[in-house]
Amino acid sequence: MTELRELRYEPKAIEPKWQRVWEEERTWEASNEDDGRPKHYVLEMLPYPSGEPHMGHLKNYALGDAVAHFSRRIGRRVLHPMGYDAFGLPAENNAIKTGEHPREATAKSIASFQRQFREWGISIDWSREFGTHEPRYYRWTQWLFLQLQERGLAYKREGAVNWCPNDQTVLANEQVVDGRCERCGFEVEQRQLEQWYFRITDYADRLLEDLDEIQWPEHVKTMQRNWIGRSEGAQVAFHNPDLGIDYPVFTTRPDTLFGATFFVMSPEHPDVLRLAAGTEHEQAVRDYVRHAQTESAEERGAADKAKTGVPLGRSVVNPVNGESIPMWVADYVLMEYGTGAIMAVPGHDERDHEFATVHGLPIKRVIAGPEGEDELPYSGDGTIVDSHPDFDGLPNREALSAIVAWLDREGKGHRSINYRLRDWLVSRQRYWGCPIPVVYCDACGMEPVPTDQLPVELPDVSDYKPRGRSPLAAAEEWVATTCPRCGGPARRETDTMDTFVDSSWYFLRYCDANNDAAAWDRDVLNRWMPVDQYIGGVEHAILHLLYARFFTKAFADMELLDFQEPFQALFTQGMITRDGAKMSKSKGNVISPATYVDRYGADTARCYILFIGPPDQDADWSDEGVEGVHRFLARLWRLGVEVGVGPADSPATGAALSDADGALARKAHWAIDKVTADVSGRFAFNTAISAVMELVNECYRHREQASPEVQRFAVATAASLIFPFAPHTASEVYELVTGGRVWEQPWPRADPAMLTTDTFELVAQVNGKVRDRLTAPTDATKDQLEQLARTAPNVVAHVDGKEVVKVIVVPGKLVNLVVR
Repeated sequence: MTELRELRYEPKAIEPKWQRVWEEERTWEASNEDDGRPKHYVLEMLPYPSGEPHMGHLKNYALGDAVAHFSRRIGRRVLHPMGYDAFGLPAENNAIKTGEHPREATAKSIASFQRQFREWGISIDWSREFGTHEPRYYRWTQWLFLQLQERGLAYKREGAVNWCPNDQTVLANEQVVDGRCERCGFEVEQRQLEQWYFRITDYADRLLEDLDEIQWPEHVKTMQRNWIGRSEGAQVAFHNPDLGIDYPVFTTRPDTLFGATFFVMSPEHPDVLRLAAGTEHEQAVRDYVRHAQTESAEERGAADKAKTGVPLGRSVVNPVNGESIPMWVADYVLMEYGTGAIMAVPGHDERDHEFATVHGLPIKRVIAGPEGEDELPYSGDGTIVDSHPDFDGLPNREALSAIVAWLDREGKGHRSINYRLRDWLVSRQRYWGCPIPVVYCDACGMEPVPTDQLPVELPDVSDYKPRGRSPLAAAEEWVATTCPRCGGPARRETDTMDTFVDSSWYFLRYCDANNDAAAWDRDVLNRWMPVDQYIGGVEHAILHLLYARFFTKAFADMELLDFQEPFQALFTQGMITRDGAKMSKSKGNVISPATYVDRYGADTARCYILFIGPPDQDADWSDEGVEGVHRFLARLWRLGVEVGVGPADSPATGAALSDADGALARKAHWAIDKVTADVSGRFAFNTAISAVMELVNECYRHREQASPEVQRFAVATAASLIFPFAPHTASEVYELVTGGRVWEQPWPRADPAMLTTDTFELVAQVNGKVRDRLTAPTDATKDQLEQLARTAPNVVAHVDGKEVVKVIVVPGKLVNLVVR
């Protein structure tokens, strides 16, 4: 028998061999024809091609590949495509940093992703690949934009927008985190600009309700619910007599309306400066507004922040009692909530109370608490007082609906539902994006580009750096065009679309990626959609996932689709850290997958990144751990070489087996049962890999005593089970042992009869070190197991003369004697 130490595991020879086979035979391509098997659409979030792939990419696509491989082998027809989210700030900023044109930089990055995905052995249907920056893709992005515009879901208006002074572009509310640009971290400013929006607010209720219909992590659903922010209450208009304007206020506490003693507006409210104009407070208001815009929403909303503000020198009339109350501007009121203005009720709201106390404003209590409860502010329930004869004396909760009905009857307000969600701002003043298919004609106004003139291609420009307006405005030949209605001169829209528009429908295009006549064929879509398993980072829980759900519902309303939700099940992966910290170039702790693939092979890198811990949790990278996984794969490969090719069937149930054959066969069936359970329902890939490691260890323990047939069965089983995680090594070992191709075989099934036994192998340890292995009855008690372990000769030798201070018994597994 060949000595194991003479056999050398060579991933650099094994992995290219199988990659060539899969590429030449186009193994992973999926047909759009329904062949009777259940479909399973497995999709990882597509990457931004800006730079090189990182460890997060390796984890994401290794996760998805494991799911795709398992799904194929349990009898499903699987779609597992790939593309690149190539437009937008990540790619453009990377191009600016490198000095290359975004198109060239993006092409280089995509080439790197393609090369490494192939080196990793990811089972991608490459026939459906595309980048969102390709005209053949964004032609249909523009077509979909026009469908939204035709139905009033895409519109243009002027309003206050978030402006990033570093990236020189507007940002959607969702792209501002704590008052800063989510991309570059610069403080965001407010500007008044005319911009394009998508009317996502029309779908707020459906986006909320349908969360109950999909299998997503509860924390992601909660994040979406909180972002949509539905609340019920009343809307009441406070009238300013100086300007003759009504300012609506939304409140969830109409029972406290009679306690409003002042009125507060957000610094971003478009009327603040107009109200202050001509008053003695005008300059103070201007200075205050300017300062407030440098603070993040988190800073402004902090409970311990001093409540600052400036009077506007105006007043409004409280419609419920006719009282005139002063108007203020204060930074604790945020424009994105409600209407950007609040009625302040210091008797029953902590922030309003603190503000009133600081600035010497009246405090009025209109809900009386239990006897002896006289603290202010009082936020509990009680009896309505000092409000209105119809409501005084009523419990406040009972009075709520009566007050709302009275407001409506008296024309003072009405029942209202408010949302935190705002319409999606999609204009960007950047070059590298999908052109908006609209032209402007002096005679005809704004006109959509006819569909037969799509795509409106992005021109090449030499200067694409941000200037505060779109660089496309300088491409005069491109801007100048013809009006599709009158044939006269017209100008193209020079803003481009938010990159999230591109990624809000790409999963639909994959289903029919080579269709030149339409964005998709509806029948083809019905054969694949919705996505059965979506995989990606939790950082996209609000932006991308919410937008994709909105698009899907809007297109279903247009009768372009026959389903309401794009992603039936969602899995969010944890981050890979280094020395406990998030990887970043500034910390110097970034590690490249290419380094480890070159040193150990792709299977080791893939297997380790899934073995490191539960995949939905953060995990810390360890070079020692990588080497351990590499040794495991090498040991499996050596077994494949050693046992050789031949019959590898499971021994018959009930057959007379030697102790070694029985133990090894049962371990193989145990591993099948364990891995199947871990992979099929729980994404417990780390414990699945650990189970295969146990099986390999068992193969080594019985390699001298077990028959060649049972050894081959156990080794082939180990290769079959590890295939979703280490496909190259698994393919090589399976071929060595059986002569066949593992991916063409159905997933192995455990024999229930082989999962039950009257005995098991008891591991006997002393101070955590294995000293013996014993055969123990399955039904033995803890005391019986302890006594059995104490009598083992090798245990006796290591315990003799020492004091046993603790005994740990794990039924069905081990006994550990702790001695000193």
